[in-house]
Amino acid sequence: MRLTTKGRFAVTAMIDLGLRQSGGPVTLAAISQRQQISLSYLEQLFGKLRRNELVESTRGPGGGYTLARKATDITVADIIVSVDEPLDATQCAGKENCLGEGSRCMTHDLWATLNLRMVEFLSSVTLQKLVDDQLAKGLQVEEKPSIKRAISALPLSQPIRINAPNSVFALGNAFSKG
Repeated sequence: MRLTTKGRFAVTAMIDLGLRQSGGPVTLAAISQRQQISLSYLEQLFGKLRRNELVESTRGPGGGYTLARKATDITVADIIVSVDEPLDATQCAGKENCLGEGSRCMTHDLWATLNLRMVEFLSSVTLQKLVDDQLAKGLQVEEKPSIKRAISALPLSQPIRINAPNSVFALGNAFSKG
């Protein structure tokens, strides 16, 4: 059995989200930058996590992702299964036809038992425990950076007041009076 990058990256990204969601929705771009995971890969993973109701998305400025449930209610097994990561050490994917034609290999029961133990273990580890472990190791979670807007709501300087005619007609009237 081999846990691929899909499962590892999904768990890593969920820990990152769990650490930072108290400041509001977390962008995939921020997770991508912090964890060195491709943004397009994260988009694929979070699509699956959203469909499996582990995360929720918020669109628009200040949007991003938040956990759909409490971190104490999400297990590592939930995350891994949500991104279609197989938890199977058997050669036959549990179909008991390791040698073909319905014939099992001699080690089938060993690997099937390992599968059960893996699922039991991963189901016993919550996202909250992984978040707490990171905090206990001294991980500093930065405050959410303020959003810098390209257009300010307030003018940077006083408007320039020009006392001039605002049309051709007003200009003509100005010269005729003088």
